[in-house]
Amino acid sequence: MIRVVLRRARPEELADLTELCLRSKAYWGYDAAFIEACREELTLSLEDLKTSHIRVAESCNRAVGVVQLKSGSDHIDLEKLFVDPDVIGEGFGDIMMRWAISWAGALGAPLMKIVADPGAESFYERYDAVRIGEEPSGSIPGRVLPLMEIKLSDT
Repeated sequence: MIRVVLRRARPEELADLTELCLRSKAYWGYDAAFIEACREELTLSLEDLKTSHIRVAESCNRAVGVVQLKSGSDHIDLEKLFVDPDVIGEGFGDIMMRWAISWAGALGAPLMKIVADPGAESFYERYDAVRIGEEPSGSIPGRVLPLMEIKLSDT
């Protein structure tokens, strides 16, 4: 059984959490130049702590994942959901995704929007996410990513 605590991110760990995001992105086979091009978009900042909901999945006193939600005008954006590559497949992504859906619903959002990495699209589909279009990459000019949506309520 997985032992995990979801807790708020702390300012002093933002650099380490950013590195976790970059390692997780690299899991999909991207080269170093691609990952470096994504650094700015995947960096967690002090401003993010103030303007979004960030949780760290911690197991055995180690950060193994991070999830970030941000309120949009009529929805919640799943900004980040990353699991350290050495524990991918152990259920931490599921725990964070279930928290994200629950938290977004508790905030009263009718929808969660996700700009997904193509490799993660099937992961989100397990939570009833449907592709509603494409969105330009914030890091790689000319690249488009799946835009997905989860309906959280009937309103």
